[in-house]
Amino acid sequence: MDTRTVSPSPPILEAFHLRKSYGSFTAVDDVSFAVPAGQCFGILGPNGAGKTTAIRMLYGFSPMTGGALRIFGMDVRDNLRSIKARIGVCQQENNLDPDLTVFQNMEIFAGYFNLPRPLARERAEKLLSFVALKNRRDDKVMELSGGMMRRLVLARALINDPDLLILDEPTTGLDPQSRHSVWQQLEELKKGGLTILLTTHYMDEASRLCDRLMIMDRGRILVEGIPSDLIRTYVGHNVIEVAEPEPALLDFVAEKGLAYENLGLRVMIYGENRNTLYQEISSRCSNDGCILRMATLEDVFLKLTGRELRD
Repeated sequence: MDTRTVSPSPPILEAFHLRKSYGSFTAVDDVSFAVPAGQCFGILGPNGAGKTTAIRMLYGFSPMTGGALRIFGMDVRDNLRSIKARIGVCQQENNLDPDLTVFQNMEIFAGYFNLPRPLARERAEKLLSFVALKNRRDDKVMELSGGMMRRLVLARALINDPDLLILDEPTTGLDPQSRHSVWQQLEELKKGGLTILLTTHYMDEASRLCDRLMIMDRGRILVEGIPSDLIRTYVGHNVIEVAEPEPALLDFVAEKGLAYENLGLRVMIYGENRNTLYQEISSRCSNDGCILRMATLEDVFLKLTGRELRD
């Protein structure tokens, strides 16, 4: 049983049949989902799936073509100002002011929420400590590394003490150390009860942080659920990978009625505990390119959205 499963709670965010069109092109097509309080909800999909378009509608950056949105129980169309006061947004771009110091970026951003200056300075100090940037408070933004900038954008998104944090690919382009640092900070925020909406291209990030997630493609939802449940449902517990499979091996797999994908230079065999089968298949391989591993969310993602490159 997934230990992250929590008892139902009233949704902080509810999307009903969301639609966004640009002329004849529909970027988001009839998307509905709900995010309970205190959970991290992920939106996954290949480039062009509609992830960023969907969340931009949530915080009012892009108006809806159709459907409805309720956040904190309020309709977005009628209560956007009140809703935005309670949301933190970490966009893909590092849209920090390069002419200001780290601390000044925090302090000035707090002004958008009309925070009293003493409170703004207090929160800025605490948040810079939280993201391990207190010793860089007086540095100009352009003196920071990419990972430091992303941590600063995260800290800035928290300056208004939001009830909902929206993260659009928060760790794209970061090195492994910086990614893990951001993950730890997000886990602390979630442990403290903050509700998080996350888009990401990293399947390990989604598996680690998300209580629930949905996978989109071409503007529509393909699946939604708990990450571990999606893995078991669409792939199974294990995957056997065989490099450069011989025709006889492919015939054997087909005769056994096994679920598999033939990728040409590699075949992926899915299912439950495959130890005995692995021994049999590896004995039929004329090379060492046969491995048995645990199934992952990436296997689900690729199986559902395909493996071709997207623009």
